Amino acid sequence: MHKFIRKIMCLLLAAMMLALVPGCGALEETGDASGEEEVSTIEIGMCFDSFVIERWQRDRDIFVQAAKDLGAEVNVQSANGDIEEQKKQIKYLIQKKVDVIVIVCIDSDSLAESVADAKEAGIPVIAYDRMINNADLDLYISFDNEKVGTLMGESMIDAGLAGGKVIIIGGSPKDNNVSLVENGFTAVMEENGVEVLDTTHCDGWRAELASEYVYENADLVADCDAIMCGNDSLAGQVVSALAVQMLAGKVLVTGQDADLEACQRIVEGTQLMTVYKPVETLARRAAMCAVQLGKGDPVTGDDVGSISNGAYSVPYVRLEPVKVTRENMDEAVIGSGFHMKEDVYINVK
Repeated sequence: MHKFIRKIMCLLLAAMMLALVPGCGALEETGDASGEEEVSTIEIGMCFDSFVIERWQRDRDIFVQAAKDLGAEVNVQSANGDIEEQKKQIKYLIQKKVDVIVIVCIDSDSLAESVADAKEAGIPVIAYDRMINNADLDLYISFDNEKVGTLMGESMIDAGLAGGKVIIIGGSPKDNNVSLVENGFTAVMEENGVEVLDTTHCDGWRAELASEYVYENADLVADCDAIMCGNDSLAGQVVSALAVQMLAGKVLVTGQDADLEACQRIVEGTQLMTVYKPVETLARRAAMCAVQLGKGDPVTGDDVGSISNGAYSVPYVRLEPVKVTRENMDEAVIGSGFHMKEDVYINVK
């Protein structure tokens, strides 16, 4: 009788062990499902002009974190100001089959073919802050660049430039934004009877070219009342060169990007103003758009309009720039957390 009971117990135990086998199969299927979810992570390729300009480092860091918060990964490339290198990097991102490509272009007129290659591969392309002309873009996201120039011009007029003389030292002529900023600026100059003595540009946004211009054109500079600079890096070189000629603080100087050193110069009195473009807003919005496009969804929102890039009507997310002077420094830049007060006022008691 005991032997019979033991035999029955062994049979029941064997049946229970067999019943566990399908359970193992179910666990394996669960593992496969999670693997598929991991493969589906959106991968964004982001190709920068370079990181020589201070603000691009901020854009990169904020964009990468924002994309990560949305569950996406970012492959960051920097072309170091070399357009041929940028083309190679875009080709690499296409071959890598990323889900979307975001480009801060070096030359607005040289990447239409690269964009076409990406589109042919089924990869949407976003032009970040700088337009890519004649290209079938899925999105252009930037600030109102004509307004940037308008804010520069209005600040100079408010400081007494009406009827005076100004020199324009712009950035790279290959950057589409440069002409837009200058259009906004010169319109204000014309309205207020300001004579533009000369206009020059710094290839590749090389800041040292700005100071070289001031040294080489000392007589013209001594005859001007103001110098409009394409960004704060150029403005910094101009102010340094003006200081050598004992003109720092006497000639009105403007820039854009709200770099820390520019904000320091403003509170010190050697730079009139800068234009703050809230890069956190730009980078976070761009990351959101990139993830949407990477998933195959259209970019939507009240801030979405359209703009022509020469050959195409491109969806356009336009953000508003902010004028920064000594009077609103604490509110516009420090209050937003862009710079710390102790850093801005480090040289001012």
